[in-house]
Amino acid sequence: MTKIAAIEYYFPENQVYNDPENKLTKKIGIFSRYIARKDETALDLAVKAAEKLFEKGVCKKEEIDFLLFCTQAPDYILPTSACMIQDKLKLSKNCGALDFNLGCSGFIYGLSLANGLINSKQVKNVLLLTADTYSKFVNEQDLSTSLLFGDAAAATLITKSNEDHIGKFVFGTDGSGANNLIIQAGGAREPINSDTIMEFEDERGIIRNKNDLYMNGPEVFNFAMREIPKSVKNLLEIENRTLDDYDYFVFHQANQYMLNALRRRLEINPNKFSIQLNDCGNTVSSTIPIALKREIEKGNIKESDNVLLAGFGVGLSWASCSIKINLN
Repeated sequence: MTKIAAIEYYFPENQVYNDPENKLTKKIGIFSRYIARKDETALDLAVKAAEKLFEKGVCKKEEIDFLLFCTQAPDYILPTSACMIQDKLKLSKNCGALDFNLGCSGFIYGLSLANGLINSKQVKNVLLLTADTYSKFVNEQDLSTSLLFGDAAAATLITKSNEDHIGKFVFGTDGSGANNLIIQAGGAREPINSDTIMEFEDERGIIRNKNDLYMNGPEVFNFAMREIPKSVKNLLEIENRTLDDYDYFVFHQANQYMLNALRRRLEINPNKFSIQLNDCGNTVSSTIPIALKREIEKGNIKESDNVLLAGFGVGLSWASCSIKINLN
């Protein structure tokens, strides 16, 4: 039996602003974002988020049995960033440490991994860190990405509990859509070279190179509208619940337009649906824990509330789950 015991998040110091009069800005509902310094990595942001959590006194560093780090912006190809974070945080050397490369569905996947580790009696306390710095991959001329993504990290403590506050999970994958959200160069398939830095005009008239983040926005939107309502309905079936049984809904904070489209498709009450990205943008793997924390702080999500989470994006990958709030 498990629960989410605490959440903290961290933004870099540099905040940039989108033009509030721009039609696209109004459509996506993102008016500012936080951008990491050139010498500041996702690992650095994750460490700062974790330190904020430990400063709250909810858990001692030596009590962490396993560290999970979700990022698509590791410091190095190897070693594992989680191993370096273990050292920087001075966690026990008996602590397991694991990276996993997943984007917008990553928090829910990490929650599932932590839940499994605890319920299989291998560990008692798992620190799940999510952090991304997409700003380092974005071409500022590409408004389909440059207005959307912000840098951030979140730290979530998942612990053994006397009652089960983390419910069932539904997962989904469609790798045939991998090219719709991709950085083409930089890995083993296509290493960075003189050709990959050459700029070209893509099919939408955007000037970019193969080292830049590419997103086919319409296809990603269509994917979300096709798969996420089905994922939510599948979760409702296996939980034997209806939408009315949930007090709040926290989906991956992709953009305001997509969130409202999904909410309308599922017929969810807008007063029970989180939109928490206006000042920070799409922070990839950290959007759900940031939104959860903010909604709790605002009093919109209360103790013992049942909350439905849904994440979706790069991969293409998606996941849904149920949680019951218990932060005491």
